[in-house]
Amino acid sequence: MKKIFLILSLTILAFAGCSGDQTNDRNSVGSNSNSRTTNINNSTVSNNTTSAAKTPEGGDNDFIMKAAQGGMAEVELGKLAQTKSQNAEVKKFAQMMIEDHSNANTELKALATKKSVTLPTEVNAEQKATADKLKTLSGAEFDKAYVETMVSDHKKTVDLFEKESTGGADADAKAFAAKTLPKIKAHLEMIQGIQAKMK
Repeated sequence: MKKIFLILSLTILAFAGCSGDQTNDRNSVGSNSNSRTTNINNSTVSNNTTSAAKTPEGGDNDFIMKAAQGGMAEVELGKLAQTKSQNAEVKKFAQMMIEDHSNANTELKALATKKSVTLPTEVNAEQKATADKLKTLSGAEFDKAYVETMVSDHKKTVDLFEKESTGGADADAKAFAAKTLPKIKAHLEMIQGIQAKMK
Protein backbone atom coordinates (compact mmCIF):
# COMPACT_ATOMS: atom_id res chain seq x y z
CA MET A 1 0.00 0.00 0.00
CA LYS A 2 2.81 2.40 0.90
CA LYS A 3 4.40 1.79 -2.53
CA ILE A 4 1.11 2.44 -4.33
CA PHE A 5 0.54 5.63 -2.32
CA LEU A 6 4.09 6.80 -3.09
CA ILE A 7 3.64 6.17 -6.83
CA LEU A 8 0.33 8.02 -6.85
CA SER A 9 1.87 10.97 -4.99
CA LEU A 10 4.78 11.19 -7.43
CA THR A 11 2.39 11.00 -10.39
CA ILE A 12 0.25 13.84 -9.03
CA LEU A 13 3.33 16.01 -8.38
CA ALA A 14 4.67 15.36 -11.86
CA PHE A 15 1.30 16.26 -13.44
CA ALA A 16 1.07 19.45 -11.40
CA GLY A 17 4.59 20.42 -12.50
CA CYS A 18 3.73 19.93 -16.15
CA SER A 19 0.56 21.97 -15.75
CA GLY A 20 2.53 24.81 -14.14
CA ASP A 21 5.09 24.78 -16.91
CA GLN A 22 2.35 24.95 -19.54
CA THR A 23 0.75 27.90 -17.75
CA ASN A 24 4.11 29.65 -17.56
CA ASP A 25 4.69 28.93 -21.22
CA ARG A 26 1.29 30.38 -22.08
CA ASN A 27 2.03 33.46 -19.97
CA SER A 28 5.39 33.77 -21.67
CA VAL A 29 3.77 33.57 -25.11
CA GLY A 30 1.17 36.14 -24.07
CA SER A 31 3.91 38.40 -22.80
CA ASN A 32 5.89 38.07 -26.01
CA SER A 33 2.75 38.71 -28.01
CA ASN A 34 2.04 41.84 -25.98
CA SER A 35 5.64 42.90 -26.47
CA ARG A 36 5.32 42.49 -30.22
CA THR A 37 2.05 44.43 -30.24
CA THR A 38 3.61 47.21 -28.24
CA ASN A 39 6.58 47.35 -30.58
CA ILE A 40 4.31 47.45 -33.62
CA ASN A 41 2.20 50.21 -32.07
CA ASN A 42 5.28 52.21 -31.15
CA SER A 43 6.58 51.81 -34.66
CA THR A 44 3.25 52.99 -36.09
CA VAL A 45 3.15 56.03 -33.83
CA SER A 46 6.73 56.88 -34.69
CA ASN A 47 6.05 56.60 -38.42
CA ASN A 48 2.92 58.75 -38.17
CA THR A 49 4.81 61.39 -36.21
CA THR A 50 7.57 61.49 -38.80
CA SER A 51 5.03 61.80 -41.60
CA ALA A 52 3.23 64.65 -39.84
CA ALA A 53 6.50 66.48 -39.29
CA LYS A 54 7.34 66.33 -42.98
CA THR A 55 3.96 67.61 -44.13
CA PRO A 56 2.75 70.26 -41.68
CA GLU A 57 -0.72 71.67 -42.08
CA GLY A 58 -0.69 74.85 -44.19
CA GLY A 59 3.00 75.27 -44.86
CA ASP A 60 4.60 76.80 -47.94
CA ASN A 61 1.61 76.40 -50.27
CA ASP A 62 -0.61 78.13 -47.73
CA PHE A 63 1.89 81.00 -47.57
CA ILE A 64 1.88 81.34 -51.37
CA MET A 65 -1.94 81.43 -51.44
CA LYS A 66 -2.23 84.02 -48.64
CA ALA A 67 0.53 86.19 -50.08
CA ALA A 68 -1.18 86.16 -53.48
CA GLN A 69 -4.55 87.22 -52.07
CA GLY A 70 -2.91 89.88 -49.92
CA GLY A 71 -1.06 91.26 -52.93
CA MET A 72 -4.23 91.40 -55.02
CA ALA A 73 -6.05 93.21 -52.21
CA GLU A 74 -3.28 95.85 -51.94
CA VAL A 75 -3.41 96.54 -55.69
CA GLU A 76 -7.22 96.83 -55.74
CA LEU A 77 -7.32 99.14 -52.73
CA GLY A 78 -4.45 101.18 -54.17
CA LYS A 79 -6.45 101.78 -57.35
CA LEU A 80 -9.45 102.75 -55.25
CA ALA A 81 -7.38 105.23 -53.26
CA GLN A 82 -6.10 106.79 -56.46
CA THR A 83 -9.65 107.83 -57.36
CA LYS A 84 -11.09 108.58 -53.90
CA SER A 85 -8.27 110.06 -51.80
CA GLN A 86 -7.83 113.80 -51.30
CA ASN A 87 -4.48 113.40 -49.54
CA ALA A 88 -1.33 113.71 -51.69
CA GLU A 89 0.71 111.40 -49.43
CA VAL A 90 -2.03 108.78 -49.41
CA LYS A 91 -2.23 108.91 -53.20
CA LYS A 92 1.55 108.54 -53.48
CA PHE A 93 1.48 105.56 -51.11
CA ALA A 94 -1.41 104.02 -53.05
CA GLN A 95 0.56 104.28 -56.30
CA MET A 96 3.47 102.53 -54.59
CA MET A 97 1.11 99.72 -53.52
CA ILE A 98 -0.04 99.23 -57.09
CA GLU A 99 3.52 99.07 -58.47
CA ASP A 100 5.28 97.12 -55.70
CA HIS A 101 2.56 94.55 -55.14
CA SER A 102 1.99 94.06 -58.87
CA ASN A 103 5.70 93.25 -59.24
CA ALA A 104 5.62 90.92 -56.22
CA ASN A 105 2.50 89.21 -57.58
CA THR A 106 4.28 88.56 -60.88
CA GLU A 107 7.14 86.85 -59.01
CA LEU A 108 4.65 84.93 -56.93
CA LYS A 109 2.84 83.65 -60.02
CA ALA A 110 6.12 82.31 -61.39
CA LEU A 111 6.84 80.62 -58.06
CA ALA A 112 3.34 79.12 -57.94
CA THR A 113 3.72 77.74 -61.46
CA LYS A 114 7.06 76.18 -60.53
CA LYS A 115 5.48 74.54 -57.45
CA SER A 116 2.27 73.52 -59.27
CA VAL A 117 0.17 75.67 -56.95
CA THR A 118 -3.08 77.10 -58.36
CA LEU A 119 -3.41 80.68 -57.14
CA PRO A 120 -6.78 82.21 -56.21
CA THR A 121 -8.24 84.51 -58.85
CA GLU A 122 -9.87 86.89 -56.39
CA VAL A 123 -9.48 88.25 -52.87
CA ASN A 124 -11.03 86.47 -49.89
CA ALA A 125 -14.39 87.38 -48.32
CA GLU A 126 -12.87 89.57 -45.61
CA GLN A 127 -10.78 91.54 -48.11
CA LYS A 128 -13.81 91.99 -50.38
CA ALA A 129 -15.90 93.29 -47.46
CA THR A 130 -13.17 95.82 -46.63
CA ALA A 131 -13.07 97.05 -50.23
CA ASP A 132 -16.88 97.32 -50.35
CA LYS A 133 -16.87 99.40 -47.17
CA LEU A 134 -14.15 101.75 -48.47
CA LYS A 135 -16.11 102.28 -51.68
CA THR A 136 -18.92 103.87 -49.66
CA LEU A 137 -16.57 106.47 -48.12
CA SER A 138 -15.07 109.65 -49.54
CA GLY A 139 -12.76 112.53 -48.71
CA ALA A 140 -11.02 112.62 -45.33
CA GLU A 141 -13.23 109.80 -44.06
CA PHE A 142 -11.97 107.55 -46.84
CA ASP A 143 -8.33 108.54 -46.25
CA LYS A 144 -8.53 107.70 -42.55
CA ALA A 145 -10.18 104.32 -43.17
CA TYR A 146 -7.79 103.44 -46.01
CA VAL A 147 -4.73 104.28 -43.91
CA GLU A 148 -6.04 102.24 -40.95
CA THR A 149 -6.63 99.30 -43.30
CA MET A 150 -3.12 99.57 -44.74
CA VAL A 151 -1.52 99.63 -41.28
CA SER A 152 -3.51 96.57 -40.17
CA ASP A 153 -2.91 94.65 -43.42
CA HIS A 154 0.82 95.34 -43.48
CA LYS A 155 1.26 94.21 -39.88
CA LYS A 156 -0.36 90.89 -40.80
CA THR A 157 1.70 90.64 -43.98
CA VAL A 158 4.98 91.32 -42.16
CA ASP A 159 4.11 88.55 -39.70
CA LEU A 160 3.22 86.14 -42.54
CA PHE A 161 6.46 86.83 -44.44
CA GLU A 162 8.64 86.71 -41.31
CA LYS A 163 7.32 83.25 -40.40
CA GLU A 164 7.94 81.93 -43.91
CA SER A 165 11.39 83.51 -44.23
CA THR A 166 12.57 81.85 -40.99
CA GLY A 167 10.50 78.67 -40.81
CA GLY A 168 9.55 77.78 -44.39
CA ALA A 169 10.38 74.31 -45.65
CA ASP A 170 10.55 75.15 -49.36
CA ALA A 171 13.78 76.96 -50.28
CA ASP A 172 12.22 79.00 -53.10
CA ALA A 173 9.21 80.16 -51.08
CA LYS A 174 11.48 80.97 -48.16
CA ALA A 175 13.81 82.99 -50.41
CA PHE A 176 10.88 84.92 -51.91
CA ALA A 177 9.62 85.80 -48.42
CA ALA A 178 13.08 86.92 -47.25
CA LYS A 179 13.60 89.03 -50.38
CA THR A 180 10.19 90.75 -50.20
CA LEU A 181 10.03 91.25 -46.42
CA PRO A 182 12.21 94.43 -46.22
CA LYS A 183 9.97 96.21 -48.74
CA ILE A 184 6.81 95.25 -46.81
CA LYS A 185 8.39 96.55 -43.59
CA ALA A 186 9.22 99.81 -45.37
CA HIS A 187 5.59 100.07 -46.50
CA LEU A 188 4.44 99.58 -42.90
CA GLU A 189 6.77 102.29 -41.58
CA MET A 190 5.66 104.69 -44.30
CA ILE A 191 1.92 104.22 -43.74
CA GLN A 192 2.37 104.45 -39.97
CA GLY A 193 4.11 107.81 -40.54
CA ILE A 194 1.18 109.02 -42.65
CA GLN A 195 -1.25 107.82 -39.97
CA ALA A 196 0.64 109.72 -37.24
CA LYS A 197 0.22 112.98 -39.18
CA MET A 198 -3.55 112.47 -39.38
CA LYS A 199 -4.06 112.35 -35.62
